[in-house]
Amino acid sequence: MRINTLSVLLVALGLATGLAGCNSAMQAYKKGVRHYDAGEYNLALTQFEKAAKGSIDPARLNYYVAESYRLSNRFGDAVPFYQKAIEAKTAEPEARFNYAYALKSQGNYPAALEQLQQYVANAPRTTAKPILDKAKREIETLKAIDIIAKNKSLITLKNMGNLNSPGTEFAPVVRGEELVYTASKKEQVYKNNGLPMLGLYKAKLNQNPDETGNLVSTGQPELFSNNVFQGDVNEGTPAFSKDGKTMILARGNNGKRKGGQDVDLFISRLGDNSTWSQPLRLPISDSTAWDGSPAFSADGKTLYFASNRAGGAGGIDLYRTSIDASGRFSRPVNMGRDINTPGDEMFPYVGQNAKLYFSSDGHPGLGKLDVFVATRSGGVTRVENMGQPINSPADDFGLIYTDPTKGFLASNRTGGKGDDDIYFFQEGPAADTTTIVQNKRNGPKMVRYFLAGTVSANETPIAPLDSARVRILDDATGQPIAEVTTGQPGTFGKYPLQEGKDYTILAERKGYLTRREQFTMQGKSIPDIFLTKPETDTTFNVAILLDKATLNKTFVLENIYYDLDKYNIRPDAAEELDKLVTILKDNPTLKIELSSHTDVRAPDAYNMKLSQNRAKSAVDYIVSKGIDASRMVAKGYGETQLIVKTAKTEEEHQRNRRTEFKILEM
Repeated sequence: MRINTLSVLLVALGLATGLAGCNSAMQAYKKGVRHYDAGEYNLALTQFEKAAKGSIDPARLNYYVAESYRLSNRFGDAVPFYQKAIEAKTAEPEARFNYAYALKSQGNYPAALEQLQQYVANAPRTTAKPILDKAKREIETLKAIDIIAKNKSLITLKNMGNLNSPGTEFAPVVRGEELVYTASKKEQVYKNNGLPMLGLYKAKLNQNPDETGNLVSTGQPELFSNNVFQGDVNEGTPAFSKDGKTMILARGNNGKRKGGQDVDLFISRLGDNSTWSQPLRLPISDSTAWDGSPAFSADGKTLYFASNRAGGAGGIDLYRTSIDASGRFSRPVNMGRDINTPGDEMFPYVGQNAKLYFSSDGHPGLGKLDVFVATRSGGVTRVENMGQPINSPADDFGLIYTDPTKGFLASNRTGGKGDDDIYFFQEGPAADTTTIVQNKRNGPKMVRYFLAGTVSANETPIAPLDSARVRILDDATGQPIAEVTTGQPGTFGKYPLQEGKDYTILAERKGYLTRREQFTMQGKSIPDIFLTKPETDTTFNVAILLDKATLNKTFVLENIYYDLDKYNIRPDAAEELDKLVTILKDNPTLKIELSSHTDVRAPDAYNMKLSQNRAKSAVDYIVSKGIDASRMVAKGYGETQLIVKTAKTEEEHQRNRRTEFKILEM
């Protein structure tokens, strides 16, 4: 039997070509992952497109593509790739969560609800609480989406066509006769989304509005300031002081850090020669976080801004800082859980009516970012969705008023000229548009809030405790609103609460350490849009676990960290030690040993001395808070009591580097 040499050669060539194609696809995939890890999502997408021609795991590849689109704020483009990744059985736990928000951005609310319900039902125990809370809150929003969609206002929107481009334009603000805004017009391309980098630009406004009341800008937009302009970074979202001579802006995203965490607030001042100074970084910025979208209050004495710095409600939160007569900024303060949610809150703006306008994807809304207005009365903050047509299934943000009935905002809704576009809006009927009938729910709605809970022993299995004394204190007055002893099932309640107030729950029982839990009604009020019945009662349940007061029992103090080779108390460690101060105050007969432990990565003698100094510093700090020094013994154990004896990873070393307290006397 003869072998056809040509056939063999052709088969061999085909096999070689196939192998070369596989190798090429794998190389493209690996390059894509490297770009993705560096936050260069547009470059990653180019490589993933090449990798799709090979036999790469479809679950991994499609998830990377979907995430690249999401992280560069192209939610709609991510939808089919999330779907393919899920169909290919992706193991990524956040796939359905992010898929749901991508579907919502397209207005596909039923599908988004289905994905979130599956996500919550199958979420692993390790899921971060803010993410799970956000998902549960969004489920309730999607269930009530028809009610939210009926909230319509008599407002006309007009795309500012002569300003907008296929790129992005947003964050409009009026300064004198000019509209200053942020746009992607620079020569250098931002590797995150493939658009030109952002800069500040300005356009003249009409002195006399046209027949529809529109302040249409005239002439060609131009660069705002050569001194402020920097070609290799993103800069934008300006805010101007009342006299127009001080500007706060955001600057960063030079591509050196993934996720845009290198965005800070900068200040520039207008000189005598009408030239803006070189921007200087504000000390209130957090170098490890994203800080942006600043806004001044009407009187110029407060600066509002958005940040994802540690200690917030989750995601990006709104903060405020006071400005004294000499121009110094106070320590930023989080604006609380009535405003901030586990989602993102951005683009604050304070109107002349003292109302706070902002955008959020955490409050009940129609799309990714919706515009909301917050009002405060009688100590209670109300947050209201501004409804359609201000809001849409897309991103709607950066709203400002130029007078009581007119203003501007930005949106990437369908029908625009590019990515984000600037829109002019006018309240009231328009001359040549269809009237949108205002449709709001009628009649007063009553809502009552209550607190109930359980007291149990902190052991496995958890055992309810009867005869535990529970006091609920009003933090504003320090007075108890309820005192009760738990019955056989260890339960207490229910007791009425007031919106906007903070409470402390104290639980004590003989043989157990007294424990206090903070409970706040901030952020717990039911959004008005969900109040469909004349009366609504809501009960919050709190589970309190008491630790048994057993001699020589040891408790680990979480998150007590020290700088390398140092033993001074850092601010974050002080917050944790304050909790031990509270325990000692609530249990006045308690005497403890406070101990410090190190890992093995230094000589024994050095670690012993370091741990003793750290334990003594912690005790000294607690004494400074009013606790008698005779109730504490400082003890450094160095590396003699390792939890993980063969620690290799940083996480294992961290478990060995711990601070504990042990009960010596009761």
